[in-house]
Amino acid sequence: MKKILLLSAILLLSTSCKAQETTQISENKVIENSKPKLVIGIVVDQMRYDYLTRFYNKYSDGGFKRLMNNGYNLKNIHLNYSSTKTAVGHTSIYTGTTPDNHGVIANDWYDKNSKKMINCVGDDRYTSIGSPSKKGEKSPHRNQVSTIGDQLHLSQNMNGKVIGISIKDRGAILPAGHSANAAYWYDGNDIGSFISSSYYMSELPKWVRDFNKTKKVDEYLSKTWNTYYDISTYTESTSDDNNYEQKFTGKPTATFPYELPKLRAENGNYSLISETPFGNSLTLDFAIEAIKEENLGKSQFTDLLAVSFSSTDYIGHGFGVSSKEIEDAYIRLDKDLERFLLFLDTQVGKNNYTLFLTADHGATEVPNYLKDQSIPARYIDKKKLRKHIKNIATELYGTEKLIEHISNNTIYLNKKEIKKLKLNLAEVQQSIADDLIDYKDIYRTITAKTLQTTDFTEGFMSLVQNSYNQKISGDIVFVYTPSSITDYYKNKGGTTHGTGYNYNTHVPLLFYGNGIKKGESSIYHPITDIAPTISTILNIEFTSGNTGNVIEDVLK
Repeated sequence: MKKILLLSAILLLSTSCKAQETTQISENKVIENSKPKLVIGIVVDQMRYDYLTRFYNKYSDGGFKRLMNNGYNLKNIHLNYSSTKTAVGHTSIYTGTTPDNHGVIANDWYDKNSKKMINCVGDDRYTSIGSPSKKGEKSPHRNQVSTIGDQLHLSQNMNGKVIGISIKDRGAILPAGHSANAAYWYDGNDIGSFISSSYYMSELPKWVRDFNKTKKVDEYLSKTWNTYYDISTYTESTSDDNNYEQKFTGKPTATFPYELPKLRAENGNYSLISETPFGNSLTLDFAIEAIKEENLGKSQFTDLLAVSFSSTDYIGHGFGVSSKEIEDAYIRLDKDLERFLLFLDTQVGKNNYTLFLTADHGATEVPNYLKDQSIPARYIDKKKLRKHIKNIATELYGTEKLIEHISNNTIYLNKKEIKKLKLNLAEVQQSIADDLIDYKDIYRTITAKTLQTTDFTEGFMSLVQNSYNQKISGDIVFVYTPSSITDYYKNKGGTTHGTGYNYNTHVPLLFYGNGIKKGESSIYHPITDIAPTISTILNIEFTSGNTGNVIEDVLK
């Protein structure tokens, strides 16, 4: 009897273990199958957060509103560094860390070794693919850490595809990462084609060559850019005819309509499309073709497509934050998003993709417009500022040779001259910084020595510190007064970005699709939280330099 009971217990235990094993296998399958087949990262270049709310009533139900209302809307996302430039933003989004770690400190910066300016993706070891120009001599080598795409490849034994697409080279290359299968960007002027670099391939795939042959860009440039809706309904923006905007060559006013066939010859030929909403439409056309021809989201492995819409940046620079041109650009981008989402639903499947949409930076209001509203704003005369900095060095140490270079709000000192004069580097840094703070257009100064020895955990200086890379950056960082930009824009009109003020750091972040809850939050999160959140959805290792945290609220 005892033997029978023992045997029954063993059988019961065995059955229970097998059941648990089966359940675990089943659960693992559920987890594995719950992974999206395609991750789409969308970066809208120069998109302030308030473009979501300001133009909300102009959007259709299928674009921005679909992402906001059926996905997860994070309303308090900020860039957690002060160098709010395109290259920095794209790199930080996809690496989950800031310039002090990934090493991309601007779009272009001064190289202390070669004593010249270098480009964030410039690399003459490689040649252009698809163009006779040098615009394909690029690679991601200046980014020092891995991206989401790199980690996705590593987790899948280098299977799956990772592709970056943008009008701008940096908008395609830096998000795609080091191990990307491809990155494509647009060569304008007299080329009018999407191109690549020999870093990725020896020739363009047939589908890319075929797309370029269609010359869709000519179709767009044969149009007249007029407002999508009646211009009288564009009540969210300033008057169309004002003194705050740049003008196209050959057109006396910055007003609708813009007859592109007449303007292209004097405005860069094929490059003109970048400065219209149709540049975003062309980018989307190419992205859709990439998904179809590369069969993205169709294999057993997860793919990643990084798309950056650049035309909003060109339009923002030229016309400003409150222009009717920028309003129309976002109304038209909303239509493109609707088209994209419907395509993804059909091509990939509604439950098979995960998408996020954010921006690389915002922008300041046009200073002349702010001044007319009695709001403090300034234009900085860069030539006078440079001269003033050199005069400081001369007054303190008898020579302006101590100033080797000035760019990106950073002063690089001449180390050889400092040694020659037997000066102390830290003391020279501090003395110049102390004098520079008295200049009318300068609001903050800080030295490399202070940034290396002080841990700023919050506030504006923490943003400056996150932008400072000990190996690459200079000796003294200075910050302009709020709502100030350089005098380049004073007479031309338009605006820019590049500081750590709220108008540059506050950007949208929308998650949508597989693995994403429906909801919204006003809790603060830095832009670097995107990468670890996507990595968690994919169940892969975080990027090598990751300093972000998972946004758990968005996850199902």
